[in-house]
Amino acid sequence: MNLELNDEQVALRDTTRRFLAEKAPISGHVRELLDDPTGVDDTVWRGLADLGTTGLLVPEEHGGAGMTMVEAGVVAEELGAALHPGPWLSTAVAAPRTLTRLCDSESATTILAGIADGTTVATVGFLGSESVAAESGGVLRGELGDVPDAAAANVLLVLAEDAHGTGLFAVSTDSPGFSVQPERGIDATRKRFRVQLDETPAQRLAGAAPADVAAVIDDLLIATAADALGAARAVMDLAVEYAKVRKQFDQVIGSFQAVQHLCVDMYETVELARSGVIHALWAADAELPSDERHLAALRAKAFAGRLATVGDTAIQVFGGIGYTWEHDAHLYLKRLLSWSELLGGPDGYLTELGARLTKRGPR
Repeated sequence: MNLELNDEQVALRDTTRRFLAEKAPISGHVRELLDDPTGVDDTVWRGLADLGTTGLLVPEEHGGAGMTMVEAGVVAEELGAALHPGPWLSTAVAAPRTLTRLCDSESATTILAGIADGTTVATVGFLGSESVAAESGGVLRGELGDVPDAAAANVLLVLAEDAHGTGLFAVSTDSPGFSVQPERGIDATRKRFRVQLDETPAQRLAGAAPADVAAVIDDLLIATAADALGAARAVMDLAVEYAKVRKQFDQVIGSFQAVQHLCVDMYETVELARSGVIHALWAADAELPSDERHLAALRAKAFAGRLATVGDTAIQVFGGIGYTWEHDAHLYLKRLLSWSELLGGPDGYLTELGARLTKRGPR
C-alpha cells in the first residue's frame, strides 16, 4: 500500500478542487442549495460528469474510467472540503459498487452507462433497517427510511424479498406508487428521505448475498470517511489562517499557547484520520479477506467521533464569529456530525472493532 498519491491521482485532485472553487463555491452554490430538496445544480452536475468523476468506479466497458476506491476517495475528499451538497456519493460510489458487486454486466449495463455519462442519478435504499416486499407482477410495496438523495435520483436500487429470496431491484423514481418525504437532519447539505413504494413497478437485477451487501455498505462508509476528512481538513485550514491574522491584546491569537494547542489537536486528528482513510480505500479493492476490508471500514467509522471534534475545535478558535450563520464553520461542523451519526454513532463500531480484534488476537 502506498500512502502517497501518484501523478494521475494528484491531477484528479487538483482538477476537481479547481472546478469546485470556480463553479461550486460555498457562498454562491452550496448555501443556495441548502433548502433545495435535490441539492443539485444541473450545470455543476454536468461539469462533474464531464470531468469523469461520476464514472470513476464504472467499468470501462460501460463507459466509465474503471478506477479504484482510492481515486473515488480523492474526489470525495475534495467534495467534502467544498461542502458539496449533490448526490455524488450515492451515484458515483454507492450505486456502481452495488451494481458491480451484486450484478452481472448485462443486467446493469443501462444504469452504469447512465451513471458514467452523468445522465442517470442513482441512489440506494438499503441503508436503513426497513425492508420492502416484492409482490406478484413485479411490483414492490413498503417503506424505506434514511434514503439519501431520493428526490434527485432517477433510479433507486433496493433490496426486496421474493420467491427467489433476497433480490436487488431497480425502481424508476417516476413510476406509479413512488413517493418521497424529506427527513430533517442536522446537515442541510445531506438530503435524506423516507420513500414510500405502493405497488411500484421494479426490475429484478440480481440476487443479493448478505456478504456482498455488507461489502457495499463498507464501501459507502469508507468513501464518506474521505468526504469527512476533506471537511475536517478545510475547516482546520480556515481556523489556522484565522489564528494567524486575528489580533487580541495587540497580538495575533496564534501566538497564544492555548490556541496553538487547539490547532495542533486539530492537525493531529486530521492526519491520523488520513492514514486510516487511505488504508481503508486501498483495502476496499485489495485482494484481502473480507474481514480485513471490514476492519478497515470499522476503524474509519469508529474514529468518526474524533474527526467531528475538529469542527467543534475550529469554532473555539474562531470565537464568537464561528457561531454566526454567515460564517461557514457551522456548516463544516454539521457535515462532520452527519458523518459521525451515519448508520449509527461511533460507539457501536468501537465495540465491534474491539470485539473483532480481541477475538483475532495478536499477530
